[in-house]
Amino acid sequence: MLVMPALIFTVVCFLLPVLALLLEAFRVDAPAAHWGLGRFADFFAEPLNRQVFLRTLRIAALVTLVSALLSYPAAQAIVRVAPRYRGMVLGMMILPLMVSPIARTYAWIVLFGRNGAINSVLLSLGLADEPQRLLFSEMAVFVGLLQLLLPLMLMSLVSSMENLSRDITLAASTLGANAWQVFTRVTLPLTQEGLIVGGTLVFTGCVTAYVTPALLGGPKVLMLETLLYQKVSVESDFGTANVIAVILVLMTLAVNAGLKRISSSRSTV
Repeated sequence: MLVMPALIFTVVCFLLPVLALLLEAFRVDAPAAHWGLGRFADFFAEPLNRQVFLRTLRIAALVTLVSALLSYPAAQAIVRVAPRYRGMVLGMMILPLMVSPIARTYAWIVLFGRNGAINSVLLSLGLADEPQRLLFSEMAVFVGLLQLLLPLMLMSLVSSMENLSRDITLAASTLGANAWQVFTRVTLPLTQEGLIVGGTLVFTGCVTAYVTPALLGGPKVLMLETLLYQKVSVESDFGTANVIAVILVLMTLAVNAGLKRISSSRSTV
């Protein structure tokens, strides 16, 4: 009974509005009002919308993959730190999360600018004859999102590896497994829950982030969330905005289901 107020609050203030928003994407007004996928067909019929959808999917998948590749060795190093220093290392790990995403994104604008530090290094080393256009590119959006969301993957993997006894990996090495075999057959299967949680958080963060793609991508590198903002604030096209919202939700659910399926298939091998 004690959970009823919280349950009612969640249903009334969150679930019902979200459900109404998502259902609106399936309502077709012409020639007669009915339910269907007409708005989705109209959305994907536009070349710009298809390009934005594929770009969002590509950048989110790439950020998730690279964050996992970078976080696994970092997490292994962190769990091997002496316990008295581990708290300090973990504090440094989550410190970027305490800084506003806007401030962190503006830092990349300074670095990627025509007179920024990166262009200065390229010119001084003779790698470029003139300042390169680094801002308002997919590369800038990718780097900004990776820096923004990498701590989420790292925290998830550190949490999983702290529960993995080092004796298990030492036993595998003693039995003749090389470092790659230890990682793929012992470490990865036993930490896959952390990978699923981290992968879902990073991918969801990529497809729902607005500030970083808007500032580093500009109007030329649209992603679904910036396109949604344009549809609502500029064009007042709430029907297409509802379609984009449904697509974002489905993408997140599909990635989570895909990671769980990969995890379950590895567990049955």
